[in-house]
Amino acid sequence: MGLRPLHDRVLIRRAAFEEKTAGGLIIPDTAQEIPSQGDVIAVGTGARSENGTINPLDVQVKDRVLFGKWSGADVKIDGEDLVIMNESDIMGIIN
Repeated sequence: MGLRPLHDRVLIRRAAFEEKTAGGLIIPDTAQEIPSQGDVIAVGTGARSENGTINPLDVQVKDRVLFGKWSGADVKIDGEDLVIMNESDIMGIIN
């Protein structure tokens, strides 16, 4: 991947869609919910504070994160659908 986000932005690959319910019913594409978690694939250098120092990000590449359903901006890079958002839009890291 040839993209490095700037400042406090994070590039995320959404988790795969669930195609079946727990009972085994197949969910059609039009009814599937947008996943609100994904894997971090690239991070920026960090946010710049008012005095000019760079504060590193808490998330790292390969972290599985939880974010708001409509957070960030959807982008297509090298034919892959990804999400780019500010670190502050991420609610937590999934262990």
